Amino acid sequence: MTRVYNDPEDFKDEMTAGFLAAYGRYVERVPGASGVMRRGGAREGKVSLITGGGSGHYPAFCGIVGAGLADGAVMGDIFTSPSTQQAYLVAKALDGGAGILFSYGNYAGDVLNFDAAQDRLRDEGIDCRTVLVTDDVASADEDEAHKRRGIAGDLCVFKVAGAAADRGESLDDVERIAQKANDVTRTLGVAFAGCTFPGQSEPLFSVDEGKMELGLGIHGEPGVRTVDAMSAKDLASLLLEPLLEERPEGADGRAAVLLNGLGATKYEELFLLYGNLMPLLEDAGIQVVMPETGELVTSLDMAGCSLTLCWLDDELEELWSAPADTPAFRRGETSALPSFREKGAAAVETGAEAEAVEASPESREAAETVRTALHAMLDAVNEQEDELGRLDAVAGDGDHGVGMTRGFRAATQAADDADGGAGTVLRRAGLAFGDKAGGTSGMLWGSLLEEFGKALGDTEKPTALDVVEATDRAIELVKQLGKASVGDKTMLDAMVPFADELRQQVDDGAGLADAWSTAAETADDAAEGTAELEPKIGRARPLAERSVGTPDPGATSMALCVGAVAQVLRGEST
Repeated sequence: MTRVYNDPEDFKDEMTAGFLAAYGRYVERVPGASGVMRRGGAREGKVSLITGGGSGHYPAFCGIVGAGLADGAVMGDIFTSPSTQQAYLVAKALDGGAGILFSYGNYAGDVLNFDAAQDRLRDEGIDCRTVLVTDDVASADEDEAHKRRGIAGDLCVFKVAGAAADRGESLDDVERIAQKANDVTRTLGVAFAGCTFPGQSEPLFSVDEGKMELGLGIHGEPGVRTVDAMSAKDLASLLLEPLLEERPEGADGRAAVLLNGLGATKYEELFLLYGNLMPLLEDAGIQVVMPETGELVTSLDMAGCSLTLCWLDDELEELWSAPADTPAFRRGETSALPSFREKGAAAVETGAEAEAVEASPESREAAETVRTALHAMLDAVNEQEDELGRLDAVAGDGDHGVGMTRGFRAATQAADDADGGAGTVLRRAGLAFGDKAGGTSGMLWGSLLEEFGKALGDTEKPTALDVVEATDRAIELVKQLGKASVGDKTMLDAMVPFADELRQQVDDGAGLADAWSTAAETADDAAEGTAELEPKIGRARPLAERSVGTPDPGATSMALCVGAVAQVLRGEST
């Protein structure tokens, strides 16, 4: 378990401060953002490679920022993607005029937030591209490789892309090379014991005595199947054989090999395992190029390891072998790298301005109801935080309750500080929720609140029909962003039945308080019904069978929230 911390909520921020204090010769903080960049900021005329994701994976992601590798890293809370705003701020600070390449693991929350940041950068005239890392063979079949997660193979993609950028390649070439590396990188991992969040006493999953979890995820997800514990020789074969089965056509036998520890596996054990791998690699005709054994992408204190093969050609071998100098990854002499003039960090707006907004008295009165409702939702998710985390841990990373509480705490603060009508209060709350919560839920809930606010506006007293139409608009946006439908086992499975019942009640002449209360009961039943569904998207998809029998945490929190609002509306109606 994680033993060194003060307040668990401050773990990421305090860790970052300590990292910067220890490695200030390599990195500096991005002004106003939750991220770090190569010391000196952007380089004029150089493509900037920006990686990122949740914390808890050191040395990914901040530990590989430096010469010959990444220019910056965006850091979310533990196992939670960084927000759109944070990704945008880091990219703006590192714009050297030659373009930005985002590269990160293929997880729904990261994709939502980084894509939104990319769109914002492009709107401002900054050329921004993305290469997703999809190396985990356990998370999808080869014919659906685009659905695979990114795990320890991240390092291979980042290394060759960073080397290409540092030798002055164009954005087109850096993107091409990163994609090429991803297409020939394969990883499989195994867990011997689960990991534990700071402040928690129990791991996200447990492994029975004499068993191992094969095909784990790096966010505390258990493996896709449980197997018997075995000797190092047999484990080497178990990890290697599936990777060899996907040997790319035309590969000449050269490969970068990474044996990665997940946080609690001793280096001596990894070396022993690598010794058992070498004869198998030789028998398979593999020429190993500059192998790496150690902690490369971790998962807090998880006990386990993963094996990665990145098949090389002349171009990729040169870049994989190129110099690098970062806090956690060093190779060769970087003085021979081309010199780029430091540009410095760009000045970027860090959030919504707090100016007063013109609003009608009726809308200001409605804004008070909105504030009360947001506080009620905060109380509801805070009370059920542990239960939401438990539901999420069945097939995910167990952080849903923490993230929802964090998001609503920020949303209520922003709503209390906002000066305006109902629309402004909701928009400010949504911006704060998305930025603080991060992850998929942060992006979706933040966008939902913002869209609701845009629909209600600041000039009129919202009617029951206005609320119905705002709800429908919010749902359409959530569908568009999350690329989900009813039946996929997401928040939509509670939200859509709620909206349908709300509209039916209002059409039948019910007042808002009664209509919302009846619809909230429908949402509660629908959330319970998700226990029978298998997840079709998101982190839970690779563990779909384990999820059956457990309600979806996103649908459950949605039902909790609309239920809390129902109590507020009934109280005001009374």
